[in-house]
Amino acid sequence: MAERSTAAVDVADNSGGEPLAAKADETTADGMAQAENTKGASPEDTGASDGGRERSEVVPASPDLHSGHKLAGRYRLEECVTRLDGFSSWRAVDEKLRRAVGVHLLPADHPRARSVLAAARSSALLGDPRFVQVLDAVEENDLVYVVHEWLPDATELTALLAAGPMEAHDAYQLVSQLSQAMAAAHREGLSHLRLTPGAVLRSSTGQYRIRGLAVNAALRGITAERPLRTDTEAIGALLYAALTRRWPYGEDAHGLAGLPKDLGLIAPDQVRAGVHRGLSELAMRALANDGATASRQEPPCTTPDELAKAVAAMPRILPPEPAFTAPPAYQRTTYQQGTYGRPSSHPASVAQPVMPPPPAPLQSRAGRALKWTVSALLIAALGLGSWQLAEALLDRAKGSDDTGVTEPNEDDKNKGDKTAPRAEPLDIAGATEFMPDGSGIKQFEAGNTVDGDRGTHWVTPRYVGFANFGNLPQRKQGSGIIVDLGKVRDVSGVEVSLYRSGQTTTVSAASPGAASPSTTADFDQPIVKRTVAGSTLKEKLDEPVRTRYVLVHITELPADGTGGYRGGITEISVLG
Repeated sequence: MAERSTAAVDVADNSGGEPLAAKADETTADGMAQAENTKGASPEDTGASDGGRERSEVVPASPDLHSGHKLAGRYRLEECVTRLDGFSSWRAVDEKLRRAVGVHLLPADHPRARSVLAAARSSALLGDPRFVQVLDAVEENDLVYVVHEWLPDATELTALLAAGPMEAHDAYQLVSQLSQAMAAAHREGLSHLRLTPGAVLRSSTGQYRIRGLAVNAALRGITAERPLRTDTEAIGALLYAALTRRWPYGEDAHGLAGLPKDLGLIAPDQVRAGVHRGLSELAMRALANDGATASRQEPPCTTPDELAKAVAAMPRILPPEPAFTAPPAYQRTTYQQGTYGRPSSHPASVAQPVMPPPPAPLQSRAGRALKWTVSALLIAALGLGSWQLAEALLDRAKGSDDTGVTEPNEDDKNKGDKTAPRAEPLDIAGATEFMPDGSGIKQFEAGNTVDGDRGTHWVTPRYVGFANFGNLPQRKQGSGIIVDLGKVRDVSGVEVSLYRSGQTTTVSAASPGAASPSTTADFDQPIVKRTVAGSTLKEKLDEPVRTRYVLVHITELPADGTGGYRGGITEISVLG
C-alpha cells in the first residue's frame, strides 16, 4: 500500500470528505470496494457523486483486464491500484525502457474518454518537471489509456501529514513550490481542480511534484466556473493542513480531522500553538474565497500567481539549525581509577610504607679522587673530538678546488628547462545525470559540474543507513555525471573536483562509436579505477583513449557528520 500511495497518480481520493470550492467527488475510503459495488450499475443506482453533480451519462464497467496483459506490446500491467467509476489505474512496466510506469484505462465508449485524452495530451505538452509527466495517451482496441511517470522514491503528502504538522520551513517550501507550479500551469491554460494531499508528492531531494494535472478532473468529469480560484483555495487548504494537521472544513477528509462545525474557519495559529504567523495569514488569504477573512486587511489571493507573489514578499523562512547532541558523560575506566591525584580512601591509621633515604654523596678522599679522574677523562675526550672535527673541515676546504665539479653551461640549463607539453582541458558540450535504473536524483543540476564555477555543484540528497545511496533498489548502481565532448576526441586524463572527500568513484569512457550510453556496460574504457577519492581526483593516462562520452561514477557516499550519507561533484575537466 505504501508503494501505491507514493507512486500512482491519485485516482481515488482516500478521504471521503468534501474537498475545496470545486467540491470534487465524494468517494468511499476504499475506492476498490466502491468500484465493485458500482460496476455496471445504472445512474439511479450510483446516485449523485462527483461533487453533488447528478450523473446523466451511463458509465460502462471498467475494462476487465488482468496482471500480465500488455498494451501496445510494450506496457505490461502488474497491479491494479484502483477500479472506480468505469476506469481503472494500474502499476505497469515499460518493457522497452525497462522502467515502472502508471496507466489509466477506460473504455473507448466511456462518456469521458475524449476529455481524458484531450487533458492528457495537453498536460504532456506542458513538460514542466514540477508535475508528474504524462508519457503517452492512446486510443487502441476499444480502449483509451494514459501512461504516466511512476515515482517509487517519492512520499505522498498524506503520509507526511500523518506523522504530524510540518515545520515552518517545510510548509513554506510547500506553498512556494505549489503556487509557482500551478501559476505556470494556468498560464498555459491548464487547471488541476482536484489538488488534494493525495495529489502532492515530495521527492527524496525535497522537491514537491503535482500529479494528475487536468487528467484527474477529466477522469471524473469535474469542472469549475472559476478554476483559478479553485486551485488557489486548494493550495491554501494544503498549507492549512500542513500547519495544523487539520482539514479547514467541517468534515474529516484525507485522513485529517475537520474543524468543529460551530466555529467556522479560524486561522491556523488559533488552532495550534507555535504556528508561524506569516504562514497562518497566507493560508487565510488563499482561503478567503471560501468564507475566511484575511487578517490585517490584506487582500485575498484569488489566483496561484497572486499567491506565489505573496509568498515571495514574505521574509524567507530558513531551515531549523540541526540539534546539537551533547557527547556522553565521561566514564572512568578501571585502568584510570587509581589513587594518583585523589585523596586516599584508606584510614589514616594504616601504616604507609617508608621509602629508604638515598645514599649520602661521596665525601671521602677516594670519592673526591674518583670525581677528578672522571672530569679529566671528559675534558680529554672533548679536546680530541674538537681536533678531529677541525681537521676534517680543513681537508674538505682544501680538496674543493680539484673535485672535478664544473658549473653547467647555458645549453645544459636550457635543456633542463624543457618539459613535456601540458594537457589542456577539452571543450565540453554538456553534462547529464547518470541514471542506470531510469530514476534521476537532481537532473537539472548536472550542468553545474561543467560550468567552470566552483561555487555551483551537483549534490545528492541525504541518505540514511547505508553509504550505497541508502541501499534503495533504484540506487543499487549509484549515480554520477556523463560528460559529452560533442564529438569523438583523444582524452589523456581527467581532473574532478568533488563536493566532499571519501566518495567511492570510478571514471571511464565510452567506446568511440557509442551513441547515448546509459549503462555501466556502455563505458568500457577505464580511466580511473575504483578508488575512495579525496576532494580532488586527477589522472593522466600514458596512452590517450578516443571517446565522446566520459562517466564520473559514484557508488558509495561519505558520512555527512549527522548520521547520514551525502556526496556530489563540483567541477569536471576532461584533458586532451
